[in-house]
Amino acid sequence: MANWKLTVRHGPDVKRQSFDDLDDALGAARKAADEVIAEGPLDSVSAIRDYEPGQIVNARIEISGKGFFSPPTAGFDIQGDLSVIAYAGGVKRQTLDGSTVAQAIKSLLDYLGTR
Repeated sequence: MANWKLTVRHGPDVKRQSFDDLDDALGAARKAADEVIAEGPLDSVSAIRDYEPGQIVNARIEISGKGFFSPPTAGFDIQGDLSVIAYAGGVKRQTLDGSTVAQAIKSLLDYLGTR
């Protein structure tokens, strides 16, 4: 059974992959992030109110480990303006260092590698 699960939410699509090794999961997360960034930034959205690209989550990339109650979980959001916000935790989140994909991947490795 795999030790790590990668979940990529991009638009209406959700993709899940399983990995035995954290480094492989991080590599796949980086590849997914590169694909999202290659599409370019999102436009503003006007619904009930106006949303600027920096207020819209373009993609959420998350890695979680094994465990029934509160498995180790960390990931990052790629905003519509292509900025990156790294986080740790599933329900109760804490912000991690990283304003680029490379920095976010390093923060995920630091956080998940100690769990």
